Formats: sequence, structure tokens, C-alpha cells
Amino acid sequence: LLNSFKFLKCFPFCCFRMLTRTPSIVAQVFLLLSIVLVIAIAVIQINQQQILSPGLKYGIVLDAGSSRTTVYVYEWPAEKENNTGVVSQTFKCNVKGPGISSYESNPGALAKPLDDCLNKVKERIPVHLHKNTSVYLGATAGMRLLRLQNESAANEVLASVQNYFRAQPFEFRGAQIITGPEEGVYGWITANYLMGNFLERNLWRTWIHPYRKETMGALDLGGASTQISFIPEDPEEHFNSTLQVKLYGYNYNVYTHSYQCYGRDEAEKRLLAFLLQKSNTSINVDNPCYPQNYSTALTMKYFFGSLCTQSLRPANYYPDQLVNFHGTGDPGLCQEMVGLLFNFTACRDREDCPFNGIHQPKANGNFVAFSGFYYTINALNLSGHFSLDDFNSSMWVFCSQSWAQLQVMLPKFEEIYARSYCFSANFIYYLLVRGYNFNAETWPQIHFQKEVGNSSIAWSLGYMLSLTNMIPAEGKLIQLPLKPSLFAGLLVFLTATALLCLLFLVYLCIVSHNRKNITRVEHVFIPE
Repeated sequence: LLNSFKFLKCFPFCCFRMLTRTPSIVAQVFLLLSIVLVIAIAVIQINQQQILSPGLKYGIVLDAGSSRTTVYVYEWPAEKENNTGVVSQTFKCNVKGPGISSYESNPGALAKPLDDCLNKVKERIPVHLHKNTSVYLGATAGMRLLRLQNESAANEVLASVQNYFRAQPFEFRGAQIITGPEEGVYGWITANYLMGNFLERNLWRTWIHPYRKETMGALDLGGASTQISFIPEDPEEHFNSTLQVKLYGYNYNVYTHSYQCYGRDEAEKRLLAFLLQKSNTSINVDNPCYPQNYSTALTMKYFFGSLCTQSLRPANYYPDQLVNFHGTGDPGLCQEMVGLLFNFTACRDREDCPFNGIHQPKANGNFVAFSGFYYTINALNLSGHFSLDDFNSSMWVFCSQSWAQLQVMLPKFEEIYARSYCFSANFIYYLLVRGYNFNAETWPQIHFQKEVGNSSIAWSLGYMLSLTNMIPAEGKLIQLPLKPSLFAGLLVFLTATALLCLLFLVYLCIVSHNRKNITRVEHVFIPE
């Protein structure tokens, strides 16, 4: 026991003398270097890692409207934001020709006009992402009307679209006819998204929900229908007439209504039908909304062939018979005739009923008016915010112009649109003032706008935003300074080196101590 105590007492001093020798110094250096390198590599590997985005995802939406089809390409970061992609428009292409509902008698002819735009889309999206890029086609009021009028023809048109996209490199997710309320809500989502009412970047360039930011109402004027969408002052009171929308983790109760046959084109067809009814002749008809000295010949099928004017067809209806319309440029009479398109008596003076007996909460807050609203206002040489008086005076002056004068006034002159701007302006007046009850005080709250930045205000972007809720997000990629295999190998090597050096030093200590003990024993047994 005494010898053991002496061994333990002597061991540190023996080790210290041993550790001052050359082999042990080398082992100590390797031990310290190994420890330092293990710590350094671990710190670098943790602190210098880079978080990389998994890249971009793309989506294609075809807005198959009543008068034309527009192709939109959208992109968003693959990791998304609160389960909804931060989507931006990267490309837009107008398909040549009319809307897809016009191909009811020859659905196969759809392919050629689509080709021009789709070839451009293929160039915009990286080739390796084509197969993972989803394509959606949403048809609106034109196809809604065709389905009501001839369901088999509508199905054939959609089948033709599906056959076309099966031969494309993209992932086709189907062609569907969206409802009026869906079109309204998607337009509302688009407008508020682009205005930054759902998300905004803070000082650190991260996306956050704006604090107490109010949403805007949306007014959309298409060719066959018009939509109004907004959040009522008391959503609970109007719960049965609102739709719940969830975006970026927040819920919104949105009132929306779509008025079928109150799109610009269909409303004008109804006006032409009324004018023919009131005319003394079925061949030559005066049109107070057409410019002075303008004349055009239209077939009866052009304006009576629609479901919206079916009830107005005369007994002697001949689809191919030509009717000559002569413009008189009479602003007062035009306004009077346009007023006949609205049924204001069905509401019986109820405040929550604008026209046609439809329930609607009081329109409140700011609104953005796009599509047909914007194009008509732009033709009147107005933009953004302006007073109701300015609108009325500009409309009166415009409607008093002759056909020759309009060709000089309009920066972009196309006959089919130029002849109808006076009607469109009067229609907008009745819809917004008499229909939705905007007045001189609330009119400036309407902002007439086509796009925000490079993105068009259209229902298609809201549609894409909603769809990204169902597209899985991808995890962020972490790029390390060293490959995991190299990092693991270095750790194993350096740790093993440190352990071997430590074992070697312990071994030298034990050997040194044993040698000292042997020397002492030999000294004891040497005879005197």
C-alpha cells in the first residue's frame, strides 16, 4: 500500500520529466494540432454554411375570355411563403383570334393560334423545368354562356384544348369553366396582392403581413360578364353572400357577385337588339352610341345569336340577314338607351339591392377597376383618380365626335373598339353610379388601372396564387464549405490522431515510471 502511494505521488513528476523529451514533444504537438483542427473545421462547417433557394417554379394560366385568350406565365420561389407562393408575372401573350367559345363549330382550329404563344412560352421557361411546369386553362363567361346554350359544343371545345396540351411538354392540369364568383374572387386576390395588401418586404428584405392595411375592392369588366368583389363593413352580417379566402395564413370574407350578360360585348349586343326592336325598319337602324358618319353592316346572328339576346329575337329572325347600323353621335339619346339595359325597378328602392333584384352590401373603401373599365377610361383620355364630373364631361365630348375625328383622337385606333367606346362609357356610368351606387363623393375612391409594375390586373394571377396553396413547397438547400463525406473523414482522421498521440504519451509516462522503479530495485539488491 505504501509503495502504491509512492507510485501515485511520483507519477506526475515522472511524466513531466518524460514529456520534456523529443518523442513526447512531437506527440504533444500532434495532439494539440489535431484538437485545434477538429474545433476549427467544426466551427467553419457550422458558421460558413449557405442556405440556397431550391430555385424557381413556374406555372402557366390561360385566361380563356369571351373575346380572346391570354397566356400568362408566373414564377415563384419553390420554398414558398406561409404555404402560398410569392408569385410574379414573367410573360404575357395574347392569342390571335377570338375567344375559344367562338370555335364551337370547329374546335380543331384552336391549335394553330395557340401554337404561336406556346412556342414563345417554351423559350421563356428553362427546358429542364418544362415537365414540372403546370398548365391551367380557365374559361370565363363566354364558355359559361356556351355551356348553357349548347353543352355538348362546350365540352367539345374543352376536349380539343385537352388534346392539344397532351402533346405539349408541360404538365397539363385540365381545362375548366370557372364560375362567376370564382372569377370575381380571383380578380380581388390579384388586385390586393399586387397592391401589397397581403405581403410586403421589411427592412431585412423578408416578407411580412402589413400591419392594419386595408384591402381594396375589385371591379372587373369583361366581354360577357362583370364582377364586383370587396370586404363588407360587417362581413358577419352578410355571411351568406361572402366567400372565405385564405392567403398567407390569414382569412378574408369577400363579397362577390358576377353579372352574366353585363359584360361590355354582350351588353352592346343587347343594345343593338333593343334598337332594332324600336326601329321602323329591320334593314337600316340608327345607333345614337355610334359616332356620327359611321356605318356598319352586322348579321342578325352577330347580336341575336347570343343567349343574352335570345329573348329579344324577332319572329322573322334570319341569322344571315344583314342589318345596317348608322351612327348619329347623340350623347343624350345614347345614355337614355343604355339605361334600358338595367332593371332598377326590381329592387323596389332597397338600399342593399343595386339592380336586377340582386342583394349587395354597401360598397365601401377604395376600389380598383380594371380590364374593360380601364380601356374605356383610357380612350376618354382619363387615368387613375378623377372626379365624376370630369368623367361625365369627357364622355359627353367623346360621344359628340364624328368618326373622322375619332380616328385622329385615339392613339391606338381599332374599328371594332373605337365605334363602341361611347356605349362603353355610358354603360360604365350606369353600372357604377346607378347600379353600385357610387356618387360624386365616393367616385374618386375608384382607381382605374391596367397593371401594377409588370403584372396585369386579371383574375389569372389570383387563380395561380390560390393554386400554389396545393403545390408542395420544397425544402431549402444547405450548401456546406466541405462535402459531408470529406468533413466526416477529416473528423475521424484528426480524432484518431489525437487519441493515438494521447495513448502514446500515457504509454511513455508508464514506461518512464517503470524504468525508474527497476533502477531503484536494482540499487537495493546490489551487495555491499
